[in-house]
Amino acid sequence: MENFKIVTDVGADLPKDFLKEHNIGCLYLTYLLDGVQYTEHNELAEDVFYAKMRGGAMPTTAQVNPEDAKEHFEKYLEENKNILYIAFSSGLSGTYNSGRLAAEELMEERDDCNIMVVDTLSASLGEGLLVYKAVSMRAEGKSMEETAQWIREHLQNLVHVFTVDDLNHLHRGGRVSKATAIVGTLAGIKPILHVDKEGHLTAISKVRGRKKSLMALVDYMEAHIGSYKDNNDIVFISHGDAFEDAELVRDEIKKRFGIESFLINYVGPVIGAHSGPGTMALFFMGDER
Repeated sequence: MENFKIVTDVGADLPKDFLKEHNIGCLYLTYLLDGVQYTEHNELAEDVFYAKMRGGAMPTTAQVNPEDAKEHFEKYLEENKNILYIAFSSGLSGTYNSGRLAAEELMEERDDCNIMVVDTLSASLGEGLLVYKAVSMRAEGKSMEETAQWIREHLQNLVHVFTVDDLNHLHRGGRVSKATAIVGTLAGIKPILHVDKEGHLTAISKVRGRKKSLMALVDYMEAHIGSYKDNNDIVFISHGDAFEDAELVRDEIKKRFGIESFLINYVGPVIGAHSGPGTMALFFMGDER
């Protein structure tokens, strides 16, 4: 048996095959679309989800509650008494807090378990990249405590940068004003955003046109990779049903940095409900966020 069980949530946007291969547990946030609630056992395929959004559907999401988190942890404790839960940013969801409350309650009820909960202050494959690092450390024989400590010490080295194709979805989530969304859409303005030190989404610049916005992501990487230039063994890219654009970003990174290892996956529905189709996000290790 592995010396500890790694658990994350769907906010990490990791492929199911990756979760299965590395025996990673997962908590499921829910989303409501066209009057139907989707979660662990009735998920929509990502391309179908984005097709519905392009057709005008407006999904809403809900965090994991403490009861659901406790139920999942109890299931995983049957497999391993030591659990490391690597959680979706507390700056974007209450899911981390639900996991923390569930862990505290379980450890009060029973003395045979140890559940550590880490707030990644990260989202999508940024959270996923920290899970990947934890998997690697566990494989190297690191303890759960050592792994959790490394993640906490390197949270601010996990750089997120992304762009969206339609400002109206950010307006719906309260990220930009209605006027900004209307004017920006008409002018072809594409915002460049990141996840800041507190784990919140923040706009940092804007460009005109899709191609420029994609190259701006790689420009940001060039400006922020710093001393990690030779220490990014893998780069993660997530997209809102825009795989060809993800390949374009990947190829530009290969050309500029010589990096050859990538994980590319969809922005899942829970985050995609707020960012919309065409979102493009890039995640790597750098000197600071």
